[in-house]
Amino acid sequence: MTFTVILLVAFSIVLDVIGQLCFKLGLDRLPELEGGFRLNAFWGQVFNAPLLWCGIGAYTLEFFVWLEALSRAPLSLLFPAGALAYCGVVLAGKVVLGETVSRRRWLATLVITVGVMLVCAGHA
Repeated sequence: MTFTVILLVAFSIVLDVIGQLCFKLGLDRLPELEGGFRLNAFWGQVFNAPLLWCGIGAYTLEFFVWLEALSRAPLSLLFPAGALAYCGVVLAGKVVLGETVSRRRWLATLVITVGVMLVCAGHA
């Protein structure tokens, strides 16, 4: 993997994590609806939530970064490397959102990381 591809994948992962954080924070800040779930009121809230739009923006930018990475390296290498976004989301959930992460989830995150390292080392 070239240095440029590594930077593109890393940027894609960061954008994915930012997008997920924006979605979670944006939804958590929406006011609760009285009288149960009302789809029209919910969508009105969603369209007026800046953090949700930031998440959409992060995903849009990530789409173009990902396309550039795909133009430079095999999908069989990039897609497993992109799985590191799952690890980033777990870490961001703990650090930014204060979520409780069990030992089992940390272990699974480590397994994903080791798996990505094995896939990437096979393409060296």
